[in-house]
Amino acid sequence: MKFAQSLDGRIATSTGDSRWISGPASLRFTHKLRREHDAILVGIGTVLHDDPQLTVRLLKGPNPLRVVIDSRLRIPLTSRVLAGGAAAGTLLASARSADPGRTRELQKLGAQVLRLPAARNGPGIDISRLLEELGRRGVGSVLVEGGKGIITSLLAARAVDRLVVVIAPKIIGKGTESIGDLGITRLKEAMTFASVKIRRLGDDIIFDGRLK
Repeated sequence: MKFAQSLDGRIATSTGDSRWISGPASLRFTHKLRREHDAILVGIGTVLHDDPQLTVRLLKGPNPLRVVIDSRLRIPLTSRVLAGGAAAGTLLASARSADPGRTRELQKLGAQVLRLPAARNGPGIDISRLLEELGRRGVGSVLVEGGKGIITSLLAARAVDRLVVVIAPKIIGKGTESIGDLGITRLKEAMTFASVKIRRLGDDIIFDGRLK
């Protein structure tokens, strides 16, 4: 899992503005991480707000599979992860209750649509089942890039092995927190790390930790 945040733990301002919290060197670093993984995972909120390409265009190398968690298949057909032939490299993880007509429409573009059961606790799809299905399809490593809901869901499910946080020297105040409620009420329940590496990249600080 990788995300960029301000010094006070925000991934966007109160208006949703998030480009760009980190510097250009950190953006290139993100593309390097993408190149090292079989798939990139984001939520539909990230696609709707940022319309990312989710490629390694700043470096040489193949683009990983793009995976978008979109339980109701709200993704616009003009999204950059679908348009111009990009759909062939995109998998949409939807709920079983998603509109079958919409499913067929997206499949005609070339996208894969994976219908999954609902989450056991809370909204959305079953994250564990998604990861299992990706494994069956030969995906050995996944880079999670957000947004907040996906970050929180995967951390709450204890499904993250490595956490990379780009910390920018900026203070935003009120805005979107990088991580939501994990149900932790006592410090002894906090998630901790087996190893941690910290380095500077441009003006940013890179926190790279392996979770216990």
